[in-house]
Amino acid sequence: MPQEAEEKAQQLMEETDSDSRTRTYTGLMDGIITAILVGFAVFQLWANLTGTLGAVKLRSAHVMILLPLAFLLYPTTKKERRTRKWMPVWDVVLSIAAIFCFAYILQRYDALARTGRLNSTDVWIGVVCLVLCFEAARRTSGNLAVIALVFLSYFAVWGRYVPGVFGTAAFPLKRVIKSLVWDTIGILGTGSGVSATYIFVFVLFGAFLKYSGFSQFINDISLTLVGSSPGGPAKVSVIASAMMGMINGSAIANVATTGTITIPLMKKTGYKKEFAGAVEAVASTGGQFTPPIMGAVGFVMAEFMAVSYTKVMLAAAIPAILYYVSLLWSVHLEAKRLGLSGLAPENIPKAAEVLKTRGHLLIPLVVLLVMMFQGYTPLYAAIIAIFVTIPVSWFRRETRMTPKILLQAVVEGSRSAIGVGVSCVIIGVIIGSVNMTSLGVNFGSLILKVVGEGQLFLGGLMVMVMSIILGMGVPGVAAYVIVYAVAVPVLRNVGATEMAANMFCLIYACLSNITPPVAMSSYVASGIADSDMTKTSLIAIKLGIAGFIVPFFFLNNPVLLYGSTEGVSLSTTLYSFATAVVGVLALASGLAGLPVKKDDKVIAALRLVCRVLLVVAGILFISPALITDGIALLLIAIQFVLYRVVLARPNALP
Repeated sequence: MPQEAEEKAQQLMEETDSDSRTRTYTGLMDGIITAILVGFAVFQLWANLTGTLGAVKLRSAHVMILLPLAFLLYPTTKKERRTRKWMPVWDVVLSIAAIFCFAYILQRYDALARTGRLNSTDVWIGVVCLVLCFEAARRTSGNLAVIALVFLSYFAVWGRYVPGVFGTAAFPLKRVIKSLVWDTIGILGTGSGVSATYIFVFVLFGAFLKYSGFSQFINDISLTLVGSSPGGPAKVSVIASAMMGMINGSAIANVATTGTITIPLMKKTGYKKEFAGAVEAVASTGGQFTPPIMGAVGFVMAEFMAVSYTKVMLAAAIPAILYYVSLLWSVHLEAKRLGLSGLAPENIPKAAEVLKTRGHLLIPLVVLLVMMFQGYTPLYAAIIAIFVTIPVSWFRRETRMTPKILLQAVVEGSRSAIGVGVSCVIIGVIIGSVNMTSLGVNFGSLILKVVGEGQLFLGGLMVMVMSIILGMGVPGVAAYVIVYAVAVPVLRNVGATEMAANMFCLIYACLSNITPPVAMSSYVASGIADSDMTKTSLIAIKLGIAGFIVPFFFLNNPVLLYGSTEGVSLSTTLYSFATAVVGVLALASGLAGLPVKKDDKVIAALRLVCRVLLVVAGILFISPALITDGIALLLIAIQFVLYRVVLARPNALP
């Protein structure tokens, strides 16, 4: 990776993502931090593997370690000096306070669970816990802390003054603290529970895969698959970014890492810089809802829905496939329009050689999937896969994880889990506030009154806008949780199935990364590409059109969420999948425009007609009815005749 591109990507990450702004220590303090991070990883693996601690005690212990690490590693202000020899005094005080307060919760929780009554010490300890969580969130996730503060103030202060359906009762301080700190709907609720289990373990697993050489394997195997086809580098970017994005769970981080390689390569091949940046942004964004790992957000969804992760993973498969099929097709059409060729054969590794040198790195993923389908929990399967990665890496010298590399993987995995972990803790404030004030239910009732009962499309349209807005500038897992608390009840009220409602909100929360004006992924990608941010974001929306349309496909036809609808045959699912594929390809073709041999006013008019026919056909496929499918196929047939007989032939018209 060119040093200049890497430095630029890091700078862009720090500008857009507060989770990327961390301190660097020198000397003895660096060794202390390393020891703490290793200890954190060992504790998390031990606790999750043995199950010795109860759920609440595990969450309390997790947060008790998480917050001091956040104070250690994240600067107090943006302008603070990043390289330090010792930890600032104020952060020492905050760390000690965090350890003391959550140790108090650990010691006191059992007694409080029996009586249910808080004394004055419990209340003030709770107040300090909230302040510490907000300070950690302010440093690690910025916007999310502000959103959580708005929800908290609504719950505790000004909600009582709001007239009408959104007004709340007056909650005393003791009630607020009990709900948000001592009950399992607040900071020790589902968010911190998922952070202490699935998120930490899978982030650590991703770090182990990275340091074993899996990233290079993904890049090489992508080159062998599509590198020689027209516009091959862009297709390599799509496949590689999808696979890496589903592991690391951060669209922004994925753009900053894979984009430094793929974007310059796309520009060198002949793609315009805005298009190159948009391809990387869209590909990285989709990884957050792509099985089998889904960037860990799928585990949160499974917890909320009280279903197995396997069910969520299977349900997400078809929407993710449709998203990437559409993106690959759009990239192919652009390559044909520009007359681009693939990479030269000498620049493409041989498939047999790639599999021979790094194919063994697939074994941990295979172990993970086989164990999950055999009935083991995803958490247990992931821990076993982590331990399997080490001996598997020893199969080849170039992938061997030495003790030094192993230490780097553990440290990076633990560090990477801090920012998202704090986000998960602070979203407990949002969930608790929404639950206590019935905000989600009340908002859903209001939407139902506006759009009417059974108006699935109108309800979905409103939730789409709301999900994108709520997800802007917020990490993937946190974005989904915020949207879940407010928007999922709306879709339930207008008739959506539970799985469809959750998957709908997840996808749109993720797509906020490429939606202006706060399109974080597009911003980082445009910075790497030296392109205009607005143009890059608009092209990204066009390339990711399947992501904006597919949720309406499965909202109307839940069969597309495989396994989520009882009594549906495989043939019915395959038929729906086939029509959906045709639909997203038609949409992508209509928006991109099919390549033509010559261009004049008549050709331009006919080309516009063909594009309109394709877009209309694609939209018609949203409805699962046979009559709309038939009309859509007829429109595509008319377009095909026009294109093949007229537009694709240079001498078809005088």
